[in-house]
Amino acid sequence: MTAALPATTPRAGLAGWSLFAALIAMAGLPIYIHAPKFYVDSYGLSLAALGGVLALLRLFDVVQDPVLGWLAERGRARRGLWVALATAIMACAMLALFAITPPVAPLLWFALTLSALFTAFSFLTITFYAEGVAKAATLGPQGHLQLAGWREGGSLAGVCIAAVAPVALAGLTGNPFAAFAALFVLLAILATIAMRDQWSGQGGSFDNPLAAFRPALGDPLARRLLLIALLNAAPVAVTSTLFLFFVESRLMAPGMEGPLLLLFFLSAALSTPLWSRAARNHGAKPVLLAGMALAIASFLWAATLGAGDVLAFAVICAASGAALGADMVLLPALFARRLGQIGQGGEGAAFGLWSFVSKLSLALAAGTLLPALQAAGFTPGAENAPSALFALSVSYALVPCALKVLAIALLAATKVPEV
Repeated sequence: MTAALPATTPRAGLAGWSLFAALIAMAGLPIYIHAPKFYVDSYGLSLAALGGVLALLRLFDVVQDPVLGWLAERGRARRGLWVALATAIMACAMLALFAITPPVAPLLWFALTLSALFTAFSFLTITFYAEGVAKAATLGPQGHLQLAGWREGGSLAGVCIAAVAPVALAGLTGNPFAAFAALFVLLAILATIAMRDQWSGQGGSFDNPLAAFRPALGDPLARRLLLIALLNAAPVAVTSTLFLFFVESRLMAPGMEGPLLLLFFLSAALSTPLWSRAARNHGAKPVLLAGMALAIASFLWAATLGAGDVLAFAVICAASGAALGADMVLLPALFARRLGQIGQGGEGAAFGLWSFVSKLSLALAAGTLLPALQAAGFTPGAENAPSALFALSVSYALVPCALKVLAIALLAATKVPEV
């Protein structure tokens, strides 16, 4: 244990954590939105080909997360160096994706650059959350909740910035995506500098790859939290997969997808400090249950909407975004706190498993719901029968509601120590 730091130091350090979280988030979900459109518009690639590549990359991304978690453990002693290298790879991949004319077939270049980008993104996410276990221990009894508020607030701010940056830059430059990539590189440099003293590399080392996963998998509460994370991520995975279809075909509001998505993520970002403070005052478990109940209320309301109900759906986006803020702040904080209580190391491997179950939900949602909607007769962008639109509403709103109820029941039955 190091000597006590001045009272202002931990809080100042948390600003760096928020900045680094924003950097990582900018390379995540927004790239799935921007990259396919950029390659269709710039190089004439087909959506089917890009979709196939993205599906394969997602499968590879899910499988590699436990391996990257083990690598995060093996590289503890030089974690700062590993992080700097991964950040550099992510920044270079972003430049290659958007700012460099493909030197090979565009589809191959798309696959290669995204492979590098997502591998670095996953490694940094796992390492970042693993390091948070040691950082939170320096912040006091409620350190995990305090750190989560800063970290997830920065993460959601990064998503919002990346979602609108290419549109905002379009009025300033002829190549807004290249400008976005340059902005990303600048932020990568600033975030790396801000976090340069935060990588302690504390904890044990595991020569046996399987041993690194034993502390989390051997603890009943940690296993239960992983299962809750899988169930709780499933509703978000479902709504994320079907969001564009719901706005276009059920609400009959094409063109409103972007503003509604931005409202959703802004609500999540603005809610994170409120959820963090509430959890510190009233306990993480009851506050998380309240957030999950808010999500269910949002899902039930969405099931009643039809053509033209954009204003009501905007309110739902704000409410469900706030509920997502609770999930993003409190569940990882509970898991990290439990890992700290176990005290056997393996945090990198544990968050590799955490990342794995989160991404598995998205893969399962896409792999089951889209074929089911097609079987129900739903066709994107076309005039659909009432039965097909009903199937869309059920899939988008009621299926997530049922999954959320299961997550609530499991969490309610789980004894979660508050200290």
